[in-house]
Amino acid sequence: MNKMASTVAQAVAEIPDGAQVMIGGFGGSGAPIELIHALIDRFRATGSPANLTVINNNAGNGFTGIAAMIKAGMVQKMICSFPRSSNADAFNTRYLAGEIELELVPQGTLAERIRAAGAGIPAFFTPSSYGTDLAKGKPVEEFDGKMYVRERWLKADFALLKGQLGDPVGNLTYRLAGRNFNPLMAMAATKTIAQVSELGEAGSIDPEAVITPGIFVDTVVQVKDPQQEEMLVRAGVIY
Repeated sequence: MNKMASTVAQAVAEIPDGAQVMIGGFGGSGAPIELIHALIDRFRATGSPANLTVINNNAGNGFTGIAAMIKAGMVQKMICSFPRSSNADAFNTRYLAGEIELELVPQGTLAERIRAAGAGIPAFFTPSSYGTDLAKGKPVEEFDGKMYVRERWLKADFALLKGQLGDPVGNLTYRLAGRNFNPLMAMAATKTIAQVSELGEAGSIDPEAVITPGIFVDTVVQVKDPQQEEMLVRAGVIY
């Protein structure tokens, strides 16, 4: 039952070319920077993993985290709600050059598509995007006089998460807003990899405090002093 990895490099070693990868975070809050950078290090050393589909709320900022993945050429497609941010040069450059695909999803729909996958619900109806380009080609139906768009669940091969407190069997808690997409993604991926700032013994976390139960987590790695994306961007760090 011990799910601990000794390093972040070991934690992400199984992610292959062409994988669909969910990455937690709302901007920099709850973003697993160390796991992302370990994946970039592996790509630079071996050329793999490449042609990834990345699912996140946005397409990165500056040149760290997801933005650094895009700049490195690892990402074939982004599925997100906010590709444009205060400093989205990495995504903008590749998108305008036709080097990366974009699937734009309203934020509430993105969260619900991920939640639906974790709950085993293959599709649902939402009024969001009806009558817009985002709804083109999708089934629509009327309920109580209002039109709704059918959206499919959104699954992934891997999820990369950032928790606050974890244990060797994979139970996780989150710090404040760092909770965001992380718990949903843990349930929607075939394999879930989590970095945690604090590590307790199995059974040390009050069951009432557990947000993500260990059944949804496959690998845990401790990162005692995780970096914060916003601070890296302000410092002008280029990873």
